[in-house]
Amino acid sequence: MAWIGKAFGMTGKKANELVTPQDAIQQLRTTEEMLNKKSEFLEKKVEQELSNAKRHGTKNKRLAIAALKRKKRFEKQLLQIDGTLSTIEFQREALENANTNTEVLKIMGVASRSLKAAHQNLDVDEVHNIMDDLQEQQEISTEISEAISNPIGFGHDIDEAELEAELEELEQEELATKLVNATPAARDRLPSVPNDEPQREALPTSSRRAPPRPHRAADPHDDEDIRQLQSWAS
Repeated sequence: MAWIGKAFGMTGKKANELVTPQDAIQQLRTTEEMLNKKSEFLEKKVEQELSNAKRHGTKNKRLAIAALKRKKRFEKQLLQIDGTLSTIEFQREALENANTNTEVLKIMGVASRSLKAAHQNLDVDEVHNIMDDLQEQQEISTEISEAISNPIGFGHDIDEAELEAELEELEQEELATKLVNATPAARDRLPSVPNDEPQREALPTSSRRAPPRPHRAADPHDDEDIRQLQSWAS
């Protein structure tokens, strides 16, 4: 497999030198392209020898057999190239994955160092103290806001029982007003008294009573006589 070493440029001292993953991947891709071209060339040769064998046929048995032998040799080389391509493809994918993992680890290492450097100037206890101070200042701010929002000197010297009594009195007055306003309407709903007097049945003459005599008006001389009589009796 000396040609593989030539394809990778690993001859003499260079074969012992390590190459970067990127260089190795690029060399593997170059080798794959070369092997694919050689495989296409051998496939054409196989078709050509098969055509020669058919052409000679029974006319020239020796030439036909020779063409078939060359076809078998080309097919064997094709099998070797296919196996080599599979191996190279596996190595290239492994290198690509390793290269990706290496780059990812490098980036993660850089991020870790940056994060560590950012935390060097920070103390956990100091962070907790800052958070406690922020909480305390937030509570003070809330108390100040509540104190400012409360009216000054209003509502502290008022008796709620007195307010409730006054409210009850207002409700009673409102109820009385509604009743007074509702009286005419209630009166309008009462049935009206008929104006016509009912006719009285005629009574027999014997049962009729004489109309009452009208009272005589009091005479002022009578009062004077009564006073004199009272003074004589005493």
